[in-house]
Amino acid sequence: MRRWIGGERLEGWSPHTPYTPLYLSTADGLSCMQIDEQITDVSTYREAREKAEREEYERNNPKIQQQFADLKRALGTVSDEDWANLPEVGDLTGKNRRNKQALRQRFYAVPDSVIAGARDATELGTTVADDSSAGGDGPDGTMTNFADIGAARDKVLKVRLDQASQGSGTDSAAGSATNIDPKGYLTSLAKSQINEGEAQVGDIKRVRVLLESVIKTNPKHAPGWIAAARLEELAGKTVAARNVIARGCEFCPKSEDVWLENIRLNDNHNAKIIAANAIKNNDHSVRLWIEAMKLESEPRAKKRVIRHALDHIPQSVMLWKEAVNLEEDPDDARLLLAKATEIIPLSVELWLALARLETSENAQKVLNKARKAIPTSHEIWIAAARLQEQIGNANKVNVMKRAVQALAKESAMLKREEWITEAEKCEDEEAILTCGNIIRETLGWGLDEDDDRKDIWMEDARASIGRGKYETARAIYAYALRVFVNSRKLWLAAADLEKNHGTKEALWQLLEKSVEACPQSEVLWMMLAKEKWQAGEIDNARRVLGKAFHQNPNNEDIWLAAVKLEAENQQPDQARELLNTARQEAPTDRVWMKSVAFERQAGNVEAALDLVNQALQLFPSAAKLWMMKGQIYEAEGKAPQAREAYGTGTKACPKSVPLWLLYSRLEERSGNLPKARGILDRARLAVPKSPELWTESVRIERRANNISQAKINMAQALQQVPSSGLLYSESIWHLESRTQRKPRALEAIKKVDNDPILFVTIARIFWGERRLDKAQNWFEKAILLDSDLGDTWAWYYKFLLQHGTEVSSLSSFHWVFEKGFAVRKTSEANSALVQEKRADVVTKCILSEPRHGEAWQAVAKDPKNAGKSFEEILKIVASKLE
Repeated sequence: MRRWIGGERLEGWSPHTPYTPLYLSTADGLSCMQIDEQITDVSTYREAREKAEREEYERNNPKIQQQFADLKRALGTVSDEDWANLPEVGDLTGKNRRNKQALRQRFYAVPDSVIAGARDATELGTTVADDSSAGGDGPDGTMTNFADIGAARDKVLKVRLDQASQGSGTDSAAGSATNIDPKGYLTSLAKSQINEGEAQVGDIKRVRVLLESVIKTNPKHAPGWIAAARLEELAGKTVAARNVIARGCEFCPKSEDVWLENIRLNDNHNAKIIAANAIKNNDHSVRLWIEAMKLESEPRAKKRVIRHALDHIPQSVMLWKEAVNLEEDPDDARLLLAKATEIIPLSVELWLALARLETSENAQKVLNKARKAIPTSHEIWIAAARLQEQIGNANKVNVMKRAVQALAKESAMLKREEWITEAEKCEDEEAILTCGNIIRETLGWGLDEDDDRKDIWMEDARASIGRGKYETARAIYAYALRVFVNSRKLWLAAADLEKNHGTKEALWQLLEKSVEACPQSEVLWMMLAKEKWQAGEIDNARRVLGKAFHQNPNNEDIWLAAVKLEAENQQPDQARELLNTARQEAPTDRVWMKSVAFERQAGNVEAALDLVNQALQLFPSAAKLWMMKGQIYEAEGKAPQAREAYGTGTKACPKSVPLWLLYSRLEERSGNLPKARGILDRARLAVPKSPELWTESVRIERRANNISQAKINMAQALQQVPSSGLLYSESIWHLESRTQRKPRALEAIKKVDNDPILFVTIARIFWGERRLDKAQNWFEKAILLDSDLGDTWAWYYKFLLQHGTEVSSLSSFHWVFEKGFAVRKTSEANSALVQEKRADVVTKCILSEPRHGEAWQAVAKDPKNAGKSFEEILKIVASKLE
């Protein structure tokens, strides 16, 4: 056995041989697997080497466009005066010499024909063309040669025909023959040549000649007769079409299609005669028997035709179904189905139809017979499970467990994905218990313990949720939780399903089971307490938090949840006491921050300052504590103390970007602009890749009306952080003219894949251009990308407040005249839809609970807005956006 690879050889390579094929032989003691491994190693090594060489070459030889991209962008900051003051380029001797040589005049001899043509062009023609000539004068006095035009047209037609003939053969690009439908080709040709109502006599004649040639050449070709008949029908000659198709029936008596076409073209009386003749020639054609049945108008006659058909074709499932459908009495239909299952015992469809017509007891007997006749059918087992559910024995008789055993014995088990599909079908038919039983008995089939079963099942549940099959997803989560009972991830996913698509009671039951299974998970405890609290059951929420304290002593999250519960229910003394206890039992920096924030919101400035000073002695590297101290002094109008707090904080926490920003903005508000710039310079040295610091450097120059320096800073910022949507948004919206915003946004999209801030900027550009549908789409893209960004919600809500009516999907408006002008009035239905859209945005914002965003955090963390809901904060932020 030998393996060959052209171009290289693993062993014994000769440098004098330009092309040496490589072969490995099993005779050398190598197995096939070892040979494959060596070949793979060589190929992998070669690819890695080539990739490294290519990268090294590109790094050492960059393109000129890449070398000067930053310089070209910086040219935008050069003023007109600077351009005018650029020095002149020196004398380039060699270049000037070449230009002088190029300017030298060169003379060439002109042919006599050119001189003669120039002479004749100025003459006036006095010749009058004869009427019998092939051409005539055009409107501009030129001679038109119609013979040449006709010859050129014939040549073009010939080329097209040659191309068409080549296309009917082998496709040169793909190397395979072109597929042509032999049955419908002629019919499609006739339809393509003639349009009904617009057919021309010449086209009809040409196609008729073509089709007559086809049927004369091969009179046994049924599609040719059908195409010829349809041609006459399209030409409006119904009688001729009937005659043509009648001749087709004579030449092709065994073709179903020809007979069916003949039946279609004739009236009912003649069609019955034609159908009888067709059946004489094709007594085993199911389509012809059904067509003959449809020609009858009385039910008795239809039944008689079907009975004759069943005498000739007793094994046709379609005929038995038609016969059953004709029966009005269920008993007669039942008898027919019983006879059908005896004749065709392998038809699952007939067995299931018979079971549906029987009573519960007889249906069980029918399904048992069907199961014995077709032991590999999973549909019969599922029907049996659904029957037990209808009877009320689904919890007593586990049909699906027996089904899995029987199908596995017959090697007829479906894949996991196929069983999930069957469960979803049962959910559509409201067989919820059967759906759950299918999932419970089949979800783990074929998955070993070593497989990542938890992730696979979670993906299956998410797929079912995406298709709207929530009961199936619920059953998948229930099964997965029985296997991984202590998985916090699974409990959270199941709780999310119940929260979005279930009932409040089901969510409570699930969360209570989750905290029993995962008592150390504070997230589940707090979710349960929050649900109780939002339902108005404050005492039950306190009881849940008490159990959480017992299971998780000294957990700061539970302490702070209890504080929030008491504070928002107007119990400040209890909240203060809880915070005092938490600072003793769980003394973390977060607990101290919440204590300072609580006293600050309550208006106790002295207590807040005392707490923050104590906290800083314990946690000197907590940046938020330094920020809170400085903000307290700023609110009191004590700028020197705030400056000291920020300065000391930046020394203790040099990597804290918000602290640097607060320090710089304090100096800017105080009028000390150079010092603010210096603070930002120091901040960028400490955190060089921070887009927030670079953006603030641009903004501080822009607020000082120093636009040229702002552009220079922006160019430097984009070199340092080229993938920041925040920087691009600042550049697009504040440093570019209106006409340059869209090109700049396109450049930003190419460099920044997904950034919600950039998406909002693009939406605002479309908003300004009154392209409201596109603006709405970009707002929704930004929300889907990051629902935690509160600024996106606020911009979208502001957009809907101003243009919600215009972007509404309904166009129910009318025009009225007010003071001589036409005004568009929106109907009440459209206004209601707009209100519903705004309410939907507010609801989704509340569910998302956004925490971040420059404008959002400024409003949400303001002590004046303490205790306000997400809806109130959303409206405040939207009103402040510009």
